[in-house]
Amino acid sequence: MTTKGKLRALLQWTYALSMMAAAPAALAQVNIGVILSLTGPGASLGIPANETIPLWPAQIGGQPVKVTILNDNTDTTTAANAARRLIQESNVDVIVGPSLTPMSLAVLPVVAESRVPMISLAGGGAIVEPMDANRRWSFKLSPTETITTSLVLDHMKRNGATSLGVIALANAYGDGFMKVVEKMAPEKGIKIVATERYGLTDQSVVAQALKVSSAKPDAVFIVASGTPGALPHVTLVQRGYKGAIYQTQGVANNDFLRVGGKDLDGGLMSVAPILVAEQLPESSPIRPVAMDYVNRFEAKHGPGSRSLFGGTAWDAQLLLQAAVPTALKAAKPGTPEFRTALRDALEGLRNVVGSQAVFNMSGNDHNGVDDRSQVLVRIEGGKWRLVK
Repeated sequence: MTTKGKLRALLQWTYALSMMAAAPAALAQVNIGVILSLTGPGASLGIPANETIPLWPAQIGGQPVKVTILNDNTDTTTAANAARRLIQESNVDVIVGPSLTPMSLAVLPVVAESRVPMISLAGGGAIVEPMDANRRWSFKLSPTETITTSLVLDHMKRNGATSLGVIALANAYGDGFMKVVEKMAPEKGIKIVATERYGLTDQSVVAQALKVSSAKPDAVFIVASGTPGALPHVTLVQRGYKGAIYQTQGVANNDFLRVGGKDLDGGLMSVAPILVAEQLPESSPIRPVAMDYVNRFEAKHGPGSRSLFGGTAWDAQLLLQAAVPTALKAAKPGTPEFRTALRDALEGLRNVVGSQAVFNMSGNDHNGVDDRSQVLVRIEGGKWRLVK
């Protein structure tokens, strides 16, 4: 099915997926609410996660699982309303998602007020930092901006780059990276010579690309999510920019490669290891878990269909598999006590190996990943190649 066909099939605002296996009546189901961007600019992130959820186990901690999925249409208001609906109407024990940072930030106060834990699939550090009453109920799987930015800047420095231009989305995702880049670049001896912003739905960034190119930076760092990240990259190349172009993992999917085409060749990005699972060293603890997910997903969707955004959804259930048994010792699903116990159990997770990272949560760190959560890849002929 084409991407357009998938979007047409997902235009309905809500649908539910029941994964309840035959089980004794005494067992209480674990009720999981999922919020994804299945339509709108963020669909290329939400759809792979949606395709991953049918691979989740039918039981977690010996309890049957019910999953209800809502589409936020890449809209903050819709995301917040979806969270309220899942909590008030479906009585969910945990929310997985949303797919993008702005929508996740919109859901933060809703889950905090209702005391329901959220495992966000988005990348922005603001989802879990700084820790406060709202963020106490929020966890996320993708690394914060510091890990990604450090990998990019260190690679620039090793290759002799001393000046940088930045083109970032004008939203919370872009804001988070801009703060980190502006702090870290001077510390690593790299001068920022130009910064430009653009909107998620903009159709042209020619003006921004020309302003950045005219500053003649050694490299350009594009901070974007989904297929809109291809626009500044392609524009820079077509306007003659010859320096290195870096991106974040927010764009790392096959739709991005399709939209950008050959103009993306040579582009570099910091991504989750799952994207190049076979290319990881045998010693990597992440490799076998990543390969397990890749084999499951590609058996259903075809060779090369993997997506790190699907992998993030896979890791969400791995965290739940680790945390739910602990929470069950304190209370039954469907109760406020269980939701609090689940939050506490997620916060206490140690050395949980996922397809993208090794997670070690704590009271002050609801991301819990280290530099093993990112590798640098180069786009070559529409393929991801690990930079060693």
